[in-house]
Amino acid sequence: MKKELKSFQESLIRSVINTRIYDLVRETPLTTMPALSAQVSNKILIKREDMHSVFSFKIRGAYHKMTRLPAARLKKGVIAASAGNHAQGVALSAQKLGCRASIFMPRHAQRIKVEAVRARGAKVVLTGDSFDDANLTAQQTARETGAVFIPPFDDKDIIAGNGTIAAEILRQHPAPLQAIFCAIGGGGLITGIAAYVKALRPDVRIIGVEAEESASMHASLVAGRRVQLPQVGAFADAVAVKQPGRLPFAFARELLDDVIVVNNDALCAAVKDLYEDTRVIFEPGGALAIAGLKRYAARNRWRNKNLIALACGANMNFDRLRFIAERAEVGEQREALFAVTISERPGSFRQFCALLEKRNITEFNYRMDDPNKAHIFVGVEIQGTAERRQLLQKLRAHNLPTIDLTDDEMAKTHIRHMVGGRAPATNELLYRFEYPEKPGALMKFLNTLGISRFNWNISLFHYRNNGADAGRVLVGMQVPPAERKQFDKFLRDVGYPHTLEVNNPAYRLFLEGQR
Repeated sequence: MKKELKSFQESLIRSVINTRIYDLVRETPLTTMPALSAQVSNKILIKREDMHSVFSFKIRGAYHKMTRLPAARLKKGVIAASAGNHAQGVALSAQKLGCRASIFMPRHAQRIKVEAVRARGAKVVLTGDSFDDANLTAQQTARETGAVFIPPFDDKDIIAGNGTIAAEILRQHPAPLQAIFCAIGGGGLITGIAAYVKALRPDVRIIGVEAEESASMHASLVAGRRVQLPQVGAFADAVAVKQPGRLPFAFARELLDDVIVVNNDALCAAVKDLYEDTRVIFEPGGALAIAGLKRYAARNRWRNKNLIALACGANMNFDRLRFIAERAEVGEQREALFAVTISERPGSFRQFCALLEKRNITEFNYRMDDPNKAHIFVGVEIQGTAERRQLLQKLRAHNLPTIDLTDDEMAKTHIRHMVGGRAPATNELLYRFEYPEKPGALMKFLNTLGISRFNWNISLFHYRNNGADAGRVLVGMQVPPAERKQFDKFLRDVGYPHTLEVNNPAYRLFLEGQR
């Protein structure tokens, strides 16, 4: 493998030196992040791959690949599959080279990306519920029509095009450099970066970053073989790939120093960090490397190091900002969510407010529970986990039973929008469901729940559209104990990922019917 890797690196470097991409692609700047640098006590720079005309790095690999095709093959047209960014790169490259392009995209692809592809003259075919579905259809169509399939990541020319980013970084930053952080989807980007950097600067650490909902490279490296995830989340759609590419995985095992996984809250916080330093709104996948850098630097207690992160895309649907703004404070540990029980007696509410002192209140929901006590759902601005723990201990020390809900997914997604009273529902089972978000998906979900000869009653239902994220629904259903086995079988047959939440403290405090 080492001989194959060396040959690959030598070929990649030659390809980078001889590339024609700068006919269409600009060299992007390496920008210092002063606010983030101060926050994490290291010097942070970002590679501004959002500054291409297609707002992502994908133009590099696509155009490099297509400029190396013979004219006779280009004449037959090109086909690609993408959730949006690779699609725009192929469409613009085809427009520049004067050939036809058909792009297969998942049905839930962001509207902004679909319209951008069409605006560059490509034909868009919406098919399947994931990138992998669209990819299979695109490859089959290419075989049937003779058009050239342009892979998104598992291709040496695509990887070499991405390697031009590394060449620019090393030229722009000749000073000491400790690590480069890079998002991983299928692995084509980080493979190009790592192969080039490790050939010339083997001392520089290459750290991959994956979204928790699509961490296929991390799972594959742990297993020692390529793993295919059963499903991936749609929030960071640019990296929502079920299985890493064959070439990227083979070389990642040799080239990467580490891979770190971050959740959606950390991604939201990273989008905010990037905005505060650049005034640009990056998409979740584009902010992935920053989220990983923050976590990795904190975990390893790094100080005063030079660190670079690839900010690799800014194709953001505007309606997704609602979810990001809501979760960013939690993601960067600047908001704590508590459920606090107070006595229904004169002065108890004032005592609780006094204990919060001058902290900013981000959310406050209050309703009397019974004549003796009331439950409060409160969000409080904090400066980190240490202050969160101190405030929790302070409230408990003053005889106010308090539950920390900051990391409770159901509380963050649903309960904070539902506090207001209990219902007299008997035999209620509460579940969180997830399904791929796309037009008509909610009605399909409702119809699926209604297909049963038992006619179980829906006693609670909460859904919010979070802008192309996975659809998240909280459902209460009244199921008699004698029918529980049939209900469990029904859920298995339905097939939607689900979590039973009847023992969740947020539900017990704010929504559960009287026992």
